[in-house]
Amino acid sequence: MMPVLSVRGLKVSIRTDEGMAEILDDVGLELERGRILGVVGESGCGKSTLIRAIMGILPRGATIDRGEVWFEGENLLAFSEAELNDQVRSSRIGFIPQDPLLALNPVFKVGTQMLEVMRWHAPDAKDPTGPRGGARRKAHVARLVGLLRRMQVPDPETALERYPHQFSGGQRQRLLIAAALACAPGLVIADEPTTALDVTTQHQILLLLRELVAEFGISLMFVTHDFGVVAELCDDLCVIYAGQTVEKGPVQAILEAPSHPYTRALLACHPDRATTFLGIPGSVPSPLARPPGCLFAPRCTDARTLCLAGRPPQGLAPSGAEVRCVQFA
Repeated sequence: MMPVLSVRGLKVSIRTDEGMAEILDDVGLELERGRILGVVGESGCGKSTLIRAIMGILPRGATIDRGEVWFEGENLLAFSEAELNDQVRSSRIGFIPQDPLLALNPVFKVGTQMLEVMRWHAPDAKDPTGPRGGARRKAHVARLVGLLRRMQVPDPETALERYPHQFSGGQRQRLLIAAALACAPGLVIADEPTTALDVTTQHQILLLLRELVAEFGISLMFVTHDFGVVAELCDDLCVIYAGQTVEKGPVQAILEAPSHPYTRALLACHPDRATTFLGIPGSVPSPLARPPGCLFAPRCTDARTLCLAGRPPQGLAPSGAEVRCVQFA
């Protein structure tokens, strides 16, 4: 079966005053239909740049040096900006941002903002045989109210007439989940959507997301730094370090037997497993000055001379996960 999303050998650089910064360097992942893929890594590892590359919203000065982003059989990197807007964003790929308060415009009602997206990207937006004008808007309102009710937003019939500040943080996140689903996309990308929420609300949102994946038949790419969230929500896992995919495979296999030293170090930092407050010594290398050989070698307790000889290739671990480490080359 063809994956819904397949990123292959993606490399992204950004021009800076100090030179070219290599943000992504050989990132690869696959997401099957109806499954949830967790993308994990420290801050500065390139997770947000990966999302931007998939969505085609890289900042000015950024270039895609090589690689492919295949979505439903089409290479998105071959699309123009107009084609992405018209055929992909919101309509086929939905997005749930990290901070709902920043994502929603405070001076417009929630309904105004959500209906504007549906006006241009809903399945019937370009259907000349469907309802038009007021009838189409009425149908969009009905769909949104139904989604808000499914998201357990209080009083969904009047919610569209309220402003963002009139909702709690958890309710605003539910609004954005509804907005991401409003145009019936096949893929939803969530950028750490539970980071700013308390643990109780976070648990509710995670349960809701898993239910929605099964109910709506969508695929979900969930970007996070929290292995606890991954264990609770995801089916598959992709670990990114310094702009490279270092380990990927089924979640359960990786959590039970992590193979890459970085994956093991990240798991050891989780509160349930940590024995000290030291974390991982050192920091993610600067994209302006990548070290020779394995990018994790300067922080790796298992590093050996061979690790400095060159970039390690992908290998297969006993768990079945693909690992970028000389131990499995």
